[in-house]
Amino acid sequence: MDLTTRQQIILKTIVERFTMLAEPIGSKSLKDHLDFQVSSATIRNEMACLEKEGLLEKTHISSGRIPSQQGYRYYVEHLMELNVDPKTEEVLKELFTRRHFTLEEIIETSCSILSDMTNLTSVVLGPDSQTQKLIRVELIPVTLKQAVAVIVTDAAHTEHRVFSFEAEVSTQDLKVCTDLFNEELKGTPLNRIVERMKEIEPEMASRLARHEILFEAFISAFIRMANQNAAVYGRANMLCQPDFTDIKKVEQLMRVMEDPSLFKAWAASSASIDIPIDTRNRLIQIGDCSVVSTSFKYSDEEVGQLMVVGPSRMNYSRVISLMDTISDVIEDTVNVHSEGGCNKKNE
Repeated sequence: MDLTTRQQIILKTIVERFTMLAEPIGSKSLKDHLDFQVSSATIRNEMACLEKEGLLEKTHISSGRIPSQQGYRYYVEHLMELNVDPKTEEVLKELFTRRHFTLEEIIETSCSILSDMTNLTSVVLGPDSQTQKLIRVELIPVTLKQAVAVIVTDAAHTEHRVFSFEAEVSTQDLKVCTDLFNEELKGTPLNRIVERMKEIEPEMASRLARHEILFEAFISAFIRMANQNAAVYGRANMLCQPDFTDIKKVEQLMRVMEDPSLFKAWAASSASIDIPIDTRNRLIQIGDCSVVSTSFKYSDEEVGQLMVVGPSRMNYSRVISLMDTISDVIEDTVNVHSEGGCNKKNE
């Protein structure tokens, strides 16, 4: 649709004022925030035109207008101005160069920061780990009934799992188990680890007196690792938004947040509207909820997704700018690590 310059400015101002205030915007209050002189009557006429085009909506409780889903789409596609903050990028880079971080810690910390800075919920979707291959396992005793497993895949991903055993396990048993896993499981896709472990159980039984304790613990861990490639941060931030006072709506959102496996299906549902913003970013609208998604590279072949979930009224300019910055920092840090940092150290 073709809007005049004045209509574009009015729509942009309404979106940004509503984002800030969470209240319908009337012609009188709007007049004070326009950078040109025009009467309230003219503004009302322009708002009526924008409403006719489906870009604004009139609420029942006020004479003011709020942006419609289509209005947000137009704003994101045509009117939004990104404000990249170089200081934020510097702070994040300094944070990750200050000490050793695994890839998972980099992403977790970035998502936590993103949630804190936007006061929204962030979600990270990693690449499908089912096809990754096991490179090495290290079992490190903590106590006689606890150990940490360091699991390294061919995608340079490192997982740390803490195990609690039902009975005491000796350091020697852990060493025997480590050697066996590295002999028999190296190069096995994660989606075949459980099957492969069942095949080598007789060998475990021949080497370990109480092999079933270790066997059950590691079977459970590999199942979780193969299926868990999503993490959610800042769930409680959704409760702080005035847009989500409907208990049923909040319950639905929380169910999705509690089960990240539902998130991809939810974001890809037929009820969603997918808006390409540029080559990297997307906006997905689901009812009066919005999901801003950006991609980042784990490696040359694997891509992850960073998402922010919030009301349609979210500050798109700030959110998308922060996501771009954080995605760049993740990629830069991962590249540095893959060339000789933490991932190489674990090989």
